Formats: sequence, C-alpha cells, structure tokens
Amino acid sequence: MDTGDDSQVRKTTTEGGHKPVLLNEAVKVLAPKDGLTYLDCTFGGGGHTRAILNSANCKVVAIDRDPEAAERAEKVKKEYGDRFEFAALNFSNLDKLQTVGYAGILFDFGVSSFQLDEAERGFSFMRDGPLDMRMDTKSGYTAREYIESVDEFELVRILRDYGEEPRARKVARAILEARDNDKLTSTSALAQAIALAAPSHERIHPATRAFQAIRIAINDELGEIERALPKAFEILAQGGILAAISFHSLEDRIAKKFFKKMAGRPEDRFDRSFVQDRIKRAELITRKPIVPSDEEIATNPRSRSAKLRAIRKEDNDGR
Repeated sequence: MDTGDDSQVRKTTTEGGHKPVLLNEAVKVLAPKDGLTYLDCTFGGGGHTRAILNSANCKVVAIDRDPEAAERAEKVKKEYGDRFEFAALNFSNLDKLQTVGYAGILFDFGVSSFQLDEAERGFSFMRDGPLDMRMDTKSGYTAREYIESVDEFELVRILRDYGEEPRARKVARAILEARDNDKLTSTSALAQAIALAAPSHERIHPATRAFQAIRIAINDELGEIERALPKAFEILAQGGILAAISFHSLEDRIAKKFFKKMAGRPEDRFDRSFVQDRIKRAELITRKPIVPSDEEIATNPRSRSAKLRAIRKEDNDGR
C-alpha cells in the first residue's frame, strides 16, 4: 500500500487552511491505481479527493450535502477535468449515483474545519454566530428552531445519547431556561448559559457535549452513517476498499460494528448470533483503528480523536 513519494499528498494539507485528517494513512489504505474510480463521500474541502487524484491517474467521484462544498468542488473540477465529478448529495443517498463498482470508498464523518471556522455556520462557540449548525444550509431546522420546539425529555435524551453528557438533565434545564428567557441569541449566548448554570471542572468547555449533541440531532448524523455504509458496500467493486474516519465513539461504534458484520465476526460483545448464520463478505484491513501520529496531532489538534477503519470486499462476495 506504499504510495511512494507523498509530496503530492502533503500539498493538500494546507490549502485554504484546511488540514484533512489521516490523509497519508487514508491514501495508503485505499492504494489508488491508474484507471480505477474512487468515491469520496465527504468532499468537504477536497483534501482527500486531491490526495487520491495526485497519487494515481485515477478518477474520483465526490459528494457532499454542504452547498459551500459544491462551490469548492468547482476549483477541483478545473484542475482535474474529467478525472473528477461532484454531486450535491447526502451520503445516505449515494445509491442515486450513476457510477457503481468503485475500487475504493472513503467516509470522513463529522463536521469539517471549514464549517467549524465559519462563525455564520454556528457550529462552534469559539466564534460567535447564529445558532444554525445545519450541514445543508438549504434545508432542515436550525439549532435555534430545534431548541425552540424541543421538550425537556427529548433534550435530555439527545444530550445523553448523542453528547454522552453525564449532566444531561442539568444542562437541558439550563438550555430551556435560557430559551424561555429569550437569551438564545447566538452560539456564545448558548455556551454562556450552559457554563453559568452547569459549570464543569473538566478540561473541556461545559457546552462542548451539548453542541455536539444538538448538531448530531438536527443533521441526523448517526442515521446518515447507518444508512450509508450498507449502500456503500453494495456499490463497491469486488476486492474494493471501504474506509471510514470517525471522530467520536458514536460514529466509530457504528463503523466498527458494520465492518465486523461484513467480515463475518461478532459485531460486539453482546452479539449472540450463531457462527453458521454469519456471512463473511469482507476482510478486515484494520483489526485496530489507525490513529494520528504525534506529529499530526501537534500540527492539527483537531485530529487527536480520529480513527480510521477499513475493510476489503471479498472477490467472491461471500459466495
């Protein structure tokens, strides 16, 4: 899987200030080859797409639901011509693509640096902006609209399940009190309301998990992953690679269970299925996830929680 001179791959790490995570590792896992077609399910800033295109005379089809990603894709199209195609799609709808038989498919879950760094997108309380958080700014409820309509029971549930927030009820009440007092005017206002009512002695900001939970809920991020992975596997060529980069345990758990299922293994320690009922359709390439090097974490702290997993679809597809 050695890609040889990776200077072309490294070129993509600083374009537009965006640093794709586990870039070289992802390219090595996919091992792009001349004449084959690859699918980037989370185009974002195009870092992984460019790296794949630079590593071989291949083609990449990329998708993303963020309208701003479509604008960035136009630059890549001008550079690579017919070797690149872009479609504005949720990755859970990737079965709508005309192309099938991909040699490799890559997912990079979660929010991109572009989305985090743009205050008007409302993903981060580090930059004051409107409470939006939508990955597709042309559809769906904003974070503020969601909070305006949610009840305490549901908010506690999403804080607990999606944010893994141990103080879910206390944080939920802080959010709802701020809502009822018309104090949810921006991202910093929400973060401040949580910090004042539910302070934490942890190293992370008290609002970190709440922002994650609300973002996941309004974008249906986990549902998107659960729907997309089986569809991706079906349009993968025999012998093709399916790879996924996750950033927190909820995403990683879904990918890990699906990959184990495709490899004919127990999905987790609670799996009591019979061995004879399991169908081996893939080989695990990564028995343990690939994680960023100390050097990458030092230059890009956002990469510290990333995990890369991959499987290879069996040539006979289990038959």
